[in-house]
Amino acid sequence: MDKRPIGIFDSGVGGLTVVDKFFRLLPNERIVYLGDTARVPYGNKSKETVTRFSKEIIAFLLRFKVKLIVVACNTVSSLCLPALQKSCPVPVLGVIKPGVLEAVRASRTRRIGVIGTQATILSGVYKNEIKAVSKKAFVAQKACPLFVPLVENMWLNGEITLKIARQYLSPILAERIDSLVLGCTHYPLLKNVIRKIVGKNVTLVDSSEAVTKYAGLLLANRKLLAGAGSASARFFATDAQASFAELARVFLGKKIKAKKVIL
Repeated sequence: MDKRPIGIFDSGVGGLTVVDKFFRLLPNERIVYLGDTARVPYGNKSKETVTRFSKEIIAFLLRFKVKLIVVACNTVSSLCLPALQKSCPVPVLGVIKPGVLEAVRASRTRRIGVIGTQATILSGVYKNEIKAVSKKAFVAQKACPLFVPLVENMWLNGEITLKIARQYLSPILAERIDSLVLGCTHYPLLKNVIRKIVGKNVTLVDSSEAVTKYAGLLLANRKLLAGAGSASARFFATDAQASFAELARVFLGKKIKAKKVIL
């Protein structure tokens, strides 16, 4: 039994989808979450900048003596995860590998779609990881740069959101995919809109759920799981903590308090 907390971070509120899955699947764990709301989005920034931001956040989370850090950001996971893993004294888990494994398992035809931020798609990391698992897989990718601001501003439904989503998704649907990786932890909040467009025959792979299951296995294998009665959660934001807390209420289904931190 290890009561040390788990650190989770993202460029904004999207990583709260991972927190929500931890609450549901690993309910005994203590969570420390940081959303870098002052510098969101990460998807249009350089690798060097994203790496610097991420190392600053990890240094903050290490103050809480965390036993594991979950990078709840596909952009960070695609651009600089190996560098973070090398420099961090505790395990650092990204969202890409768990999502890839789930997508390959879910696909019947090995025709897999991936949507994500521009940085994630341009990195080619999902395509490379899928090909490493299944050499015969066909991967259709599409950057959806407006999805993050839509979620951050709570435009989760409506005609405008539907039109934008259809514009993004039509090209990869034309490739006859049967599974679609939501390659950004913001995107599960748009599941209803995405489902309307892709139909019922395309499996949606939620990377936030996949990484939580993966984290549970890692903790169990290393005998790091917390015992009953250990659960707690602390939330931090680098800016606009009041609006962050309001969005968190929608993501998590309950009211929280968020403290502002300057990195």
